Amino acid sequence: MSLFSKIRFISHNISNRYIFLGFLFLIIFLNSCGDQKNQLNIFTWSGYVSEEIRSEFEKEFDVNVVVDTYGSNEDLLAKISAGATGYDIIMPSDYMVSKMVKENLLAELNHDNIPNFKNISPLFTNKYFDPENRYSVPYTFGTAGIAYDSSVISPAPDSWTVLWDEKYKNQFSMLDDQRETLGVALKILGYSFNTTDPEELKQAKEKLIEQKPLVKQYKSEAEEILIAGDVVMAHCWSGDAFRSAEKRSFIRYVIPKEGSSQFIDNVCIPKSAPHKDLAEKFINYLLRPEVNAKISAFTMYATCVPAAKEHLPENLLKHKFIYPSEEILESLEWIKDPGDFTQQYSRTWEEIKAK
Repeated sequence: MSLFSKIRFISHNISNRYIFLGFLFLIIFLNSCGDQKNQLNIFTWSGYVSEEIRSEFEKEFDVNVVVDTYGSNEDLLAKISAGATGYDIIMPSDYMVSKMVKENLLAELNHDNIPNFKNISPLFTNKYFDPENRYSVPYTFGTAGIAYDSSVISPAPDSWTVLWDEKYKNQFSMLDDQRETLGVALKILGYSFNTTDPEELKQAKEKLIEQKPLVKQYKSEAEEILIAGDVVMAHCWSGDAFRSAEKRSFIRYVIPKEGSSQFIDNVCIPKSAPHKDLAEKFINYLLRPEVNAKISAFTMYATCVPAAKEHLPENLLKHKFIYPSEEILESLEWIKDPGDFTQQYSRTWEEIKAK
């Protein structure tokens, strides 16, 4: 072969190799883009999206669903504010919705893509935190209270002060949540969950510092330690208590006489969501009565969709703390965004945890 022919042969093979590699990278790139477009990324509370809900949505809509979890509204806010851009669905509580709206972190919903919104009870729509539901769709309703082991604690506790009783030292947990736990101290002192009085907040801090040597741990996922028997009492959200009772029948729940918090957790779409249309399909899917019933049965929180009750067992429908009486509801407060005073709550909580 002549030198010229050899050069042409080498040149031809090099060109083919680069063309092949180019096509290979293009195929990989297109496939990865396709996978990304067909993936719904959810950031939510632990135990809020069941494997059944996730897998059935995946199957029906031919997508992948990835679920990450957080332990508090403040954790959610910190991550989204820091620039986390991959999430399509988040589930903030009521007061955090209003805060995230003010900080321009939520996308406005296209209700034309969520026709099942009509299934929601008016009791749970047009609330203070999003008056026209432009940014949020109700997911569940719940309360905070005390879960306790009735085989150990008798009579049933009826006051938050039981969590200051030295005989239960290292046998109970408190929520790792600044507004809820400061709220307990505020209620004992006769103040509102939503105080913006520095002196009242200072008193609440002193109350929790006094309590701290008795606390086994601050933990938001109380279900784990209740089922394991690591504590005999837990300041917790109602769903955690009821799911624990499914595994350990002697677990009970009470809302103390001083009053407590109530909340609506909501489905929202971050402004940075990469798959907004898919997110709205997911929201609409969650509002089907039969799907919403599965959510309620799994989370053990109240459904916001009346028609879902037709698919729920009697024991859930008649549960006095899943669907509280008017008397109990009157003792509950919504936790609200205190505006600039949020910094005072955060600083106070950090001081308590540092002691």
